[in-house]
Amino acid sequence: MRKYLLHICFPVLFALIISFVFAFQVSAFDKTDFEKAKDSNADLSNADLSGADLYEANLSGADLSGADLIGADLIGANLSDAYLFSADLYGADLREANLSGAKLIYANLSGAKLTYANLSGADLVGANLSGTDLVGANLSGAELYEADLVGADLIGADLIYANLSGADLSNAYLYEADLRDVDLSGTDLRGANLTQVKYLSINELSEAKTLYEAKLDSELKKQVKDKYPHLLKKPEY
Repeated sequence: MRKYLLHICFPVLFALIISFVFAFQVSAFDKTDFEKAKDSNADLSNADLSGADLYEANLSGADLSGADLIGADLIGANLSDAYLFSADLYGADLREANLSGAKLIYANLSGAKLTYANLSGADLVGANLSGTDLVGANLSGAELYEADLVGADLIGADLIYANLSGADLSNAYLYEADLRDVDLSGTDLRGANLTQVKYLSINELSEAKTLYEAKLDSELKKQVKDKYPHLLKKPEY
């Protein structure tokens, strides 16, 4: 009977030991990989960092293309010149993060918090920024060609020299944003709040795709109505 029990128990015990060792190795690897995520110039392409605590992490120049950063804590993180092509940053917290010069082409930033973040010179071509909190964000010189900014909150944002051509800013909130020398050619501004916007000229607005139901200061609206009334009409598309 004892021999029979030993014959049965030994393989089970051996399997448990192997499982424990393997689990320890995996945990160690994950910890190393996580620490690597806090280093500049790290290669983290396609890494799963969803929900990760990367508060004030230095990820300058890191390759995060295709990375899963859903819900990650990146408050105050340094992501300057980082490569985030097609990265998923849905709901991530990037308040006061430094993303200057970052490559965010086709990245998903929907619902992310980018309050007072530095996105100067960032490449956001085709990026999804719908419903994103960009209050006070620095987007000067940013490339936002065909970006989705539907319902984005851009109160007080700096958009000087930004390229918003072909972007969708319908129902976006741009109260007191700085739109000096911005490119609005083909930009969808239907329902957008453009009241108290700084340095917005009739010449820039004339290039927009539509201003249907957009909120404008009375003087600017009068100019649009006089010179470009078609922009205030309901678009056919």
